[in-house]
Amino acid sequence: MELKINNVSPPSFPDEFVVTVMDLDDKDGSFRGASGKMSRDRIAVKRQIDMSWGPLNWSHTSAILNLIKDEFFNVYYPDPQEGGYVTKKFYPANRPATFIVEKDGEMLWGGVKVTLVEE
Repeated sequence: MELKINNVSPPSFPDEFVVTVMDLDDKDGSFRGASGKMSRDRIAVKRQIDMSWGPLNWSHTSAILNLIKDEFFNVYYPDPQEGGYVTKKFYPANRPATFIVEKDGEMLWGGVKVTLVEE
């Protein structure tokens, strides 16, 4: 698998990589009527990418988080609906990193997770 953020590969590939295809509906044009029938006004189809890594040393954790620190950035990734690799512009959502242990003076981070949302 290839993954690039602003043409740079992360220092390690994620253990989990999930692409979600999301429909965005107009809030005023989408509703369920009295009959129960849904009426929707889809305005766009966007992607969300969720990635997570197992234990990482501090430098790899920092490098991954620094790759996605900008307000917007390009991501080259495999898209299941497109049937190939694409480049799209994303922004970062939550980015938790859980400290797990300090071993021989090196901090290890586990459960590093990032959510990227298409612009």
